[in-house]
Amino acid sequence: MGETDSGIRRIVDGTSWDEFCDALKDAGSVILCKGAPDDPLTRAEGWRYLTRLTRAAFESFVEASDPMAPVLRRTAHETIKIGMDNPDNIYMSAPIRGTFQYRLTGTRGTVQYLGFGTQKGNYGATGTLETTGYLHARDLELDSDGRFEIIVSTEEQAGNWLPMTPESSTLIVRQTRYDHANEIPAEIEIERTDGPGQPRHLEPARIDQALRKSAGFVKGCASIFETWAEDFSEHTNQLPMFDRERARVAGGDPNITYYHSYWRLAPDEALVIEATPPPCDYWSFQLANHWLESLDYRYFPVHLNAFMAKLRDDGSVRVVVSRENPGVDNWLDTCGHELGTMCWRWVGASEFPQPQTRVVPLAELRGD
Repeated sequence: MGETDSGIRRIVDGTSWDEFCDALKDAGSVILCKGAPDDPLTRAEGWRYLTRLTRAAFESFVEASDPMAPVLRRTAHETIKIGMDNPDNIYMSAPIRGTFQYRLTGTRGTVQYLGFGTQKGNYGATGTLETTGYLHARDLELDSDGRFEIIVSTEEQAGNWLPMTPESSTLIVRQTRYDHANEIPAEIEIERTDGPGQPRHLEPARIDQALRKSAGFVKGCASIFETWAEDFSEHTNQLPMFDRERARVAGGDPNITYYHSYWRLAPDEALVIEATPPPCDYWSFQLANHWLESLDYRYFPVHLNAFMAKLRDDGSVRVVVSRENPGVDNWLDTCGHELGTMCWRWVGASEFPQPQTRVVPLAELRGD
């Protein structure tokens, strides 16, 4: 029996659904693993995290998985958060196939940073999301109205070209804002150019495959970043530079230098972080929970960037992380958490200053 026939049989007799449900239940083992905190808040966020990953998986593998007729959509946002999502980012992605050719068209907008990438793998199947090609907006040729056209292909093209390899399976677009209220996002569309670009009719075997991929993604993604969190906890309340190769394999932007770590504070303590930003395209710092989900930036001050931060006269910045606001500049709210993860980013920098950290009594900062 061939793979297609097997998939059809599994759909008809319900095996596909039964195995999906069993695999989804098994993903709960990540939340209950020995290295994960067992406090009620972290556990509750863990179960919510799995529901969010399930929604993301359905969107990616069931609803928007056809590389013959790709559509760009938001893949991480206010209620789907994956792998230290950046509150300043608009993340968009589309399914592609490395043996096809595509065209991106749109307007540049005014966002601080715009990057296009192709990737291979996925967290469920390979545990990686490696970049196979990248194009920075500063290298775009634009017309007088700020419009552009980008060819996405394995063969080099004249003009704006985004490379991919035969293994490429995902297009990702990152738009990064400093001033959310006033910057204008890029408007981008994708189309296949070497074929009809017509979506296929629903095929039963594809749903069997989509359910397998969805369940694999939920557990695979949760497992990867839970492992990261455990690793970060080895240097709690510090901010060492993150390994560039590890970031690349996980799908990190090649222009970003990351400082990933863990924080843990008593209610009467504060984490003070100091750094001098170098010339760069963008920088930010953010708080996240144990599962590497950004804290709720819609309603609480949980991140800073160069536009938001108040610098000292010498160009340095001091960030204060604590449960209560001691009445200082650049305070970030732990939102009732006693622990979590954090990340500092320099984007497009040629110098990489090391952020310095120290834990102090919260009372020491009051009235500072």
